[in-house]
Amino acid sequence: MSALSAFLHPAVPTEEKELVISKRFLGADGKPVPFKIRALTQEENSSLIKASTRKKKVGQQWQDEIDANEYSSRMIVAATVFPDFHSAELCENYNTKDPVQVPGKMLLAGEFLKLITAINELSGLDEGPDEEAKN
Repeated sequence: MSALSAFLHPAVPTEEKELVISKRFLGADGKPVPFKIRALTQEENSSLIKASTRKKKVGQQWQDEIDANEYSSRMIVAATVFPDFHSAELCENYNTKDPVQVPGKMLLAGEFLKLITAINELSGLDEGPDEEAKN
């Protein structure tokens, strides 16, 4: 069997992780409730980038520009298994119909950063190409 076979049937990326990002979200037992996140594939990441890209006029030309805040919010929504940001109850509680707006309304700045950092790490986006090659 050639080494090529390893690329023909790769393991399905189902890596998930639970983490407490804040002591503000308490369960009935009074303990912090963890968020559950999953790794994102590059295909999903590309879709998030595309959805977060806007045209901006620079001089006489139009250029694509990624809205970093929207991209981060979309990434959180896509990678968070629990709580489900698509939940009508959750959206209604934060006065929006758009799940992408919920993380910004729900989380403090540090909590948002902690969550997006964990998603990046789980998805392998915390290492540059040079770091990966060294390992």
